[in-house]
Amino acid sequence: MTTIPRDTAFDSSAAFLQNGYNFIADRCRDYGSNIFQTRIMLRRVYCVTGEEAARMFYVPGRFTRNHAMPPTTLSLLQDKGSSLTLDGEEHARRKEMFMALMGPARLEQLVAIFEEEWQARLARWQTMPEVVLQTEAEYILCRSACRWVGITLDEGQAAQRATELAAMIEGAGSIGPRNWKGQLLRQRTEHWAQELIRQARSHRRADPATPLDIIAHHTALHGHGVDYRTAAVELLNLLRPIVAVARYITYSALALHHHPEYQQRLRAGEAGLADLFVNEVRRYYPFFPAVGGVALEDFAWRGHQFHRGDWMLLDLHGTNHDPRLWQQPERFYPERFLEWDRSPYNFIPQGGGEYSHGHRCAGEWLTVEVMRSALRLLTQRMSYKLPPQDLSIRLSRMPAMVGSRLVLSEVHGEKSP
Repeated sequence: MTTIPRDTAFDSSAAFLQNGYNFIADRCRDYGSNIFQTRIMLRRVYCVTGEEAARMFYVPGRFTRNHAMPPTTLSLLQDKGSSLTLDGEEHARRKEMFMALMGPARLEQLVAIFEEEWQARLARWQTMPEVVLQTEAEYILCRSACRWVGITLDEGQAAQRATELAAMIEGAGSIGPRNWKGQLLRQRTEHWAQELIRQARSHRRADPATPLDIIAHHTALHGHGVDYRTAAVELLNLLRPIVAVARYITYSALALHHHPEYQQRLRAGEAGLADLFVNEVRRYYPFFPAVGGVALEDFAWRGHQFHRGDWMLLDLHGTNHDPRLWQQPERFYPERFLEWDRSPYNFIPQGGGEYSHGHRCAGEWLTVEVMRSALRLLTQRMSYKLPPQDLSIRLSRMPAMVGSRLVLSEVHGEKSP
């Protein structure tokens, strides 16, 4: 049996918060191993990185997400009773509901709404000296998601809900004020979501059903309906990740700024480039650092023996920057995806594994479609400048973001080419 390296610190909680996205990868490099053992929050955890580790981690039925992340993070990103905290047949049935919402027709509908909301907001941007792209993208995505789901919001309500949903994302990777704010605002948002579920259940289902109707009337195993709170949690688990795509939109604009040669090629409509660019943004820039799991069974991997109840963290960011998988991983180079083998275990910005029978994010296709649309809007439907600002990204901050949230100035709309 191979010995697993152990971190020298008695507890690495502070180091994890300080090192952020680099915590696992840096230590694995120092130990010359894909795995090491440490303690976080005084609890033993195995930290792993790389494609082999992802294949091990995403074996169906091997891990549960229950008790795999701090309660303060769970309550902001998923909460108890949500699909990602379920296992077995219960998880499969709930996942099936979400996957049904990701079909081509529904995604096309969402993208059309998103582009309409963006164009409406663009008219306002042209009258403003400066706009903060991430904040504006969160508002647009909130309005778009709510319209798509079947919720009508006026401008003030949309701003309020966008602030609440963004605060949940902001607070998920932190302790202290950011997390407290997210927790406080989540309570208000959850009351709102529960009322929407009650209203949806009190009326005849629309035909075709909206995503709100589908979630409100979803039945669990044995034909039993889910309670109001669980349905509300799943509604938020549809809306909040859509708002989170604002970070990727901001990163896309930052990449265009740093690599203007791609902006010119995208503006000219070069075939296939948008898909390569979107994937490289998702690989290169930090989204969430790691995903956790608690073993449901005893198993062996690479000479190591693990037991039921063991806690493991899979390094997402480090795997996307693994030099064994990606040549010059710190270089932004979209063309690398021309030779990508499409493995679900080496490119894992939103988790890995198979969609159908694992915990891989059901909204990944949605993320890609919205990013592709935003990229087209940024390069072909508007012009703008970036005034002097803080464009740094601190990898010790979780979730990471552009320091200035990306300020645009001299925004002008342009006609479609």
